[in-house]
Amino acid sequence: MGRSQGRLNRIAAVVALTFSVGFTVPAVAQTDERTNEELLADFEHFMLIANYELAEAVGVELVDRGLSPVEYVELVESGRNIRRYEQALARAMNVPALEDLAASLDRLYRQGRLDRSRNPDEIARNIGLLTGTLRQQQIARERLVAAGEYALPQLLDAAIQRENPELRARVIGVLRDLGRQSIIPLVTAIPQLDAARQEMVADILGQIPYRTSLPFLLELHQSTNSAPVREAARRAIERREGRVDASAAEMYRSLAEGYYDERIELTSFAEESHQLIWRYDAGLGLVMIPIRTEVFHEAMAMDLAERSMKLNPSDRATLALWLASNFSREIDSPAEYQNPAYPNTRREAMYYAVAAGPMVSQLVLARAIDKSDTNLARLAIASIAETAGSDSLISLGEGTEARSPLLEALRYPDRRVRYEAALALGKSQPLQNFEGANRVVPILASAVRDAARRTALVATGPDREEYDRLRNHLEKLGFSVLPPADSGLADIAGPIADAPAVDIIVTSLSGDSTRSVIEQSRANSKLMVTPVLALLSGEDLEPTRRVYMRDTLVEARRRAISTEALTQAINDVIEVGSGGLISDAEATAYAKRSLGVLRDLAVSRNPVLAINDASATLIAALSEKSGSTRLDVAEVLSHIGRGEAQVALVDASLRAQGSEQIALLGKVSQSAKRHGNLLPERQVSRVVDLSNSSDFQVATAAAALMGALELPNAGVVPMILRDGGHNNARAGR
Repeated sequence: MGRSQGRLNRIAAVVALTFSVGFTVPAVAQTDERTNEELLADFEHFMLIANYELAEAVGVELVDRGLSPVEYVELVESGRNIRRYEQALARAMNVPALEDLAASLDRLYRQGRLDRSRNPDEIARNIGLLTGTLRQQQIARERLVAAGEYALPQLLDAAIQRENPELRARVIGVLRDLGRQSIIPLVTAIPQLDAARQEMVADILGQIPYRTSLPFLLELHQSTNSAPVREAARRAIERREGRVDASAAEMYRSLAEGYYDERIELTSFAEESHQLIWRYDAGLGLVMIPIRTEVFHEAMAMDLAERSMKLNPSDRATLALWLASNFSREIDSPAEYQNPAYPNTRREAMYYAVAAGPMVSQLVLARAIDKSDTNLARLAIASIAETAGSDSLISLGEGTEARSPLLEALRYPDRRVRYEAALALGKSQPLQNFEGANRVVPILASAVRDAARRTALVATGPDREEYDRLRNHLEKLGFSVLPPADSGLADIAGPIADAPAVDIIVTSLSGDSTRSVIEQSRANSKLMVTPVLALLSGEDLEPTRRVYMRDTLVEARRRAISTEALTQAINDVIEVGSGGLISDAEATAYAKRSLGVLRDLAVSRNPVLAINDASATLIAALSEKSGSTRLDVAEVLSHIGRGEAQVALVDASLRAQGSEQIALLGKVSQSAKRHGNLLPERQVSRVVDLSNSSDFQVATAAAALMGALELPNAGVVPMILRDGGHNNARAGR
């Protein structure tokens, strides 16, 4: 009776506070009245009687108490009905107003169980319980498996001790149950152990049903001087269906590829912020080193590639894998992060890439293209451009398996990659024709004109109101938005093909329709590396996030987000997926670099890369650009021996004023000196008229152009007579 009355009193207090302050209850107001146990009991009670408002009030207060994860687990499990708690939490998950609160409580509980299981004292206690009662053994086993890799230092010590055979046998069973999580710590330790313990660990590895240990066991088998160790390694290799005559170097490289691909089975804690890497200290034993998940796979791939290269230093493919992993480490590393696997004292990845030479960097580029890794492709091209001559830029390998990654990059969907590949090829001044040569100059010209353009694709199905909302938002951010695609991307195939590039796809659809649009985009050569921002309902959000959890080109967000959050989400997904939007400064830099290469090609009269292919795009750019960029465009056009180029230069000079007009007239003069008079009569007349300008410098520049055009006497004599008459009149005065 007293317990029921206490609950009624607490309910009355909550109701009164609810109506008086609308749930914004200061924590102090209720802290003295209710314990944590009472708050949790009330939360369960209100959830199970479907009083969601009161459940929210006490749940928020409980969260605000600031319990640590372990404290919260102890609260939930201290003499309570766990089933009742789970029922209450499951119901809260299905109530939209309580969804976030329930998720917070669930995360707190899960983290608490994890933290508790990983505590070294708890691990030691559970190892001791492995020789207890059957119930104790079961609980200890479950908790050690939950601790995962974190239990390995103590488990290894127990596994290689000789004093307690029963404990050793039970620990080996736990190591077997841990599966892959046992392998890397054990193979890290094995080279540092004495022969007797190496034999023990090799036998343990043979019992773990995964092939991850094979390269390490092969190296041990091939390098040890101990016959018992060699025999134990052989048994383990054969139990894992390996061959003792296989190449350890090749198997290390194969495993490194698995880590490079970030295979889920090689990731111990896929949803956590940190993973573990390992070293073995003779005094301390196994030492775990936390490393950010973003760079964990790269660290492992580099380590395994280094092991492979020690055994086979001449393998360029392994070196390329190491370089790609090192570049990816730089790309993925959080800002200011001190990477324990790659300290700041080591050189940056580009140093090694340039030293390795262009052929190895071509292999890195091939990998980037195959993986649709835009950021890696750009770094690979930069390293190639540093050292390559024209021949090494174009060919990679021989025979039917030969490929040309840099030429493939000319067709890559991302603009930056295309621009940088074209710049590298143009700068190399190739002397022999090659497949794709006709794309280089047009891409360079496009970099002059189109680099700053921003294009977005919005997919909302038939919901035109949602399309208009997103289109308006994107247009305010400077994007041109493609037409709506009511029935799928096939509806706008033409506009997609005509766009210089599509910088982002924004969807606002159901989960199934979102996945369909993403699949369509990945099958489209223009869109296959375009970042996607998927806006979804609460119901579809988490399932979609799980599907694309490892896809850096897809970001799923709740549809009902603020304008500011939408802008940030757009910027974030483009930044992660393609390195961000091309800024005005970056676009100007691309234009300058491209114009410089085009000018050099023109001056050298390169026999392979035809500068005339740039004329139409540069003529359009001449009227769109300004300042020094415009003059650089005019300089390149002055090398193009086409009438439309010379006409465009004259038109631009006639529209200009002041010093720019004088400079542009000079570019027309250069064109005329190189290619002769390609102007129609109407423009010649306008040039003659301009020579009569009251501005002496403009008139002089126009007169110089007349000379370069080699006009007949009929064009020049009137000028002489006019000036002569003027002088005579002045003399008469």
